[in-house]
Amino acid sequence: MSEVPNPVAITIRPAVAEDSDAIVRIYLESAEHHASLDPERYWIPAVEMISARYREGRQHRPQTDGENITLVVDLGGEIVGFIDAWLERSPDPMHREMLYCRIVEFAVGLARQSQGIGQRLLQAAEDWGREHGAELASLEYLTANTRAGGTFACFW
Repeated sequence: MSEVPNPVAITIRPAVAEDSDAIVRIYLESAEHHASLDPERYWIPAVEMISARYREGRQHRPQTDGENITLVVDLGGEIVGFIDAWLERSPDPMHREMLYCRIVEFAVGLARQSQGIGQRLLQAAEDWGREHGAELASLEYLTANTRAGGTFACFW
């Protein structure tokens, strides 16, 4: 009887500076995809700009409610996805005062898409938001991005 090999463990953890090259690679794959869907809205930024942003921890707005995070998916030592999230309050005066977990950037590398990694990453960001007092999660995404459609069904 042959033994089934153990699948490589997926670890979702806060990003560190050493993850920036992998994040940049995945970010640019996502930018290329989005630019192909809607070139009027999206473009592919320079590698140097995105690299500096993540290497120096400048991917989050300074005016957030003090809490933000970048999470990465580590698959056997390889970073295959990331998500940026922060906490914010709605600027709409009609909204009652509540804290949102705002998903800002979210991408899984092309070679690892459609394997459930995006849903697990999104769930981890939502869990982080709840742990920090968020009552709702919010995310803006391009509806033409049909790959994203099923991933976002788990928002609370």
